Amino acid sequence: MARPKPGPAFSFIAAIVRPTMVILCKRQWRGLENVPQDGGVVVVVNHCSYFDPLSIGHFLVAGGHRTPRFLAKAGVFKQPTLGRLFKAAGQIPVYRESRDAALAFRDAVAAVERGEVIVVYPEGTRTLDPGMWPMAGKTGAARIAMRTGAPVLPIAQWGAQEVWGKEMKKPKFFPRKTLRITAGEPMDLKALVGPASTKDALEKATDLMMDRITEMLGEIRGEQPPAVRFVPDAKPRVQASADAPAVESPVVESTTESGTEADRS
Repeated sequence: MARPKPGPAFSFIAAIVRPTMVILCKRQWRGLENVPQDGGVVVVVNHCSYFDPLSIGHFLVAGGHRTPRFLAKAGVFKQPTLGRLFKAAGQIPVYRESRDAALAFRDAVAAVERGEVIVVYPEGTRTLDPGMWPMAGKTGAARIAMRTGAPVLPIAQWGAQEVWGKEMKKPKFFPRKTLRITAGEPMDLKALVGPASTKDALEKATDLMMDRITEMLGEIRGEQPPAVRFVPDAKPRVQASADAPAVESPVVESTTESGTEADRS
């Protein structure tokens, strides 16, 4: 399958954001060799800050050489200038609790079937966990992957919250912060949970994705993740899946024409 072209709007955004990120932030990138270089991909990543889309977008474009299409809250698209630019750049609005809620799923499936890379935050919002660990995930990403048969690329990231965390009114770039991102090996959900998209299969697939992200985040932070995941609205934490696959440590540094992409400042 031919790789879809980024389009002029996305290329315009990348031309501004990419050099700006290099100037403002340091980075430690791992697992670039795990980013599929063609075909549709469902990227799942933990959500810890307002800055996440720029951090993950930079990782996928500059390091992974893929064009990401983010599922973003519909409110972003209502802003006169930014909304039109995001829509022209192929980003996908998510309409929550409305009759248009199914449109995001339809558009995401269509994008993956065209060979696009879509980025989903399974938690649905920035983490509310007191320790900033990933919360329990929703099944949307698993549904998209099961419907299309596309691989799921788990990504864990840390450091973006120091640039623009949820309690910060504006970004704080200096002193320069280090954005640490690890991409794990792609996951074949149908091989892991079976071909049927039953409720149990989707929930199990989601737990396996969150287990993988959480374990990689523990490696990045050098800490032991909680045994159970936080669930919003004061509900009990969710027990981490007992049969989660072992995480291969994706620390092999990828190289490009300009040299190593990992640990670059």
